[in-house]
Amino acid sequence: MTLIEFFGNHTYRMVFLGTTVIGLVAGALGSFAYLRKQSLISDVVSHAALPGALLAFLAAVTVFGADGRNMIGLVIGAVVAGILAVLLSNGIARHSKIRIDAAMAVALTLFFGGGMLLMRIITNSTLPGKGGIQDYLFGNASVITIADLTTSIAVGAVALALMVVFWKEFALRTFDPDHARVLGFNGRIVDILMFATVVIATVIGVKAVGLVLMVAFVVTPPAAARQWTRTLPSMVILSGVFGAVGSGVGAYLSIVLGKVPTGPLIVLTLFAIFLVSILCSPRRSVLVRAVARSRARAALRAELVAEGSVAR
Repeated sequence: MTLIEFFGNHTYRMVFLGTTVIGLVAGALGSFAYLRKQSLISDVVSHAALPGALLAFLAAVTVFGADGRNMIGLVIGAVVAGILAVLLSNGIARHSKIRIDAAMAVALTLFFGGGMLLMRIITNSTLPGKGGIQDYLFGNASVITIADLTTSIAVGAVALALMVVFWKEFALRTFDPDHARVLGFNGRIVDILMFATVVIATVIGVKAVGLVLMVAFVVTPPAAARQWTRTLPSMVILSGVFGAVGSGVGAYLSIVLGKVPTGPLIVLTLFAIFLVSILCSPRRSVLVRAVARSRARAALRAELVAEGSVAR
């Protein structure tokens, strides 16, 4: 299949553009979660997005009599649930002796269990428009519409704009929280804003990729970008580029190869970028470190030999 044929097909074009936008936003905003060593917060968010989206579906259908699968409504529900899950995780860690990883596990299982219960209720009901609601569990990139793409771009742009506007606060809170407190920044508000952007970056991709795999979009690009960069701006930009390129290439390959699920192939493509990064980056790669250790051992061995010769 040629590129002209690929981009000439509406469905293929929507899959490519949709996943590329998701990868760009998730990669860029995931950098802060990665640097704060809370990368798994995206896993909590993606699992919390399920009950949030399903509750929004139920509210739209039963209360407002509207289309329950409207992308904007589902995103709002998922964002609210994701923020609540993040606040719950950090609240448990802050007010108890439970570590943040265990707190995130508690929040994840709580929200995911509620989501699975709601999904069973909706599946067994006679509610209109319930078909395809299970796509939020495993994802289905082929159902991305122009409205979905437009919503993803708009919501992702808002999240990126928040990052730009509060860049100084995010950076200080990430690298030097004590200094940020001295300057008068409210740490809790900054955390809410920061994790709200991560929540948005995560939930816009749940429908296309599924909550099971969405964590890779938030974690892998920053981990790869960190191998090549030394400053926060360059890391955020490169992480966004890695996320967009990996998602676009993975989507293209899934269609060209035929009958290959898009989400898993994108994850494998992102992992390939990560693998190249840890092997070939000029400062942090495994190969560079191995060569440096070998040279250090050789230098030490030569020094010991020289000292022995002098002693004799």
